[in-house]
Amino acid sequence: MTNPSGPVSRWQHADQSVGLLLWQVTLAWQRAMRAALEPHDLTHVQFVLLASAWWLGEHEQPPTQQRIADHAGTDTMMTSQVLRRLAARQLITRELDENDARAKRIVLTEVGRSVLTDALADVETTDAEFFGALGRSGDSFVNGLTALRDAHRG
Repeated sequence: MTNPSGPVSRWQHADQSVGLLLWQVTLAWQRAMRAALEPHDLTHVQFVLLASAWWLGEHEQPPTQQRIADHAGTDTMMTSQVLRRLAARQLITRELDENDARAKRIVLTEVGRSVLTDALADVETTDAEFFGALGRSGDSFVNGLTALRDAHRG
């Protein structure tokens, strides 16, 4: 059903819309990430999956593709395609799981560890600069994002 008088918003000004602000900040942050990752020849999703594979491998065991997708919150099919590209660049290996012939375990190669080491330093520096504008409220912002993520997990 349409409103005969036209669209109605509860906001007096567009800048009061949390959704619009999140959209604008996300776009700005994505631009900053693209610039940080460009020297490493990585897309943002490649970086996230490479970093997830490393993190999970360091703190659990070499992860499966599915575990990486779950950790990163990415689509399983897309994760598989991106991991194949990372393997083609010899940044990871995709090894058969001893317990499940359908699963592949992802392990960073020495080249992958080197690329990730440099990229991670640049990403963390960029994050610190970008989110530094929050000052002391940075921890509250992280807690708020965590609460939103957890409330809306699929």
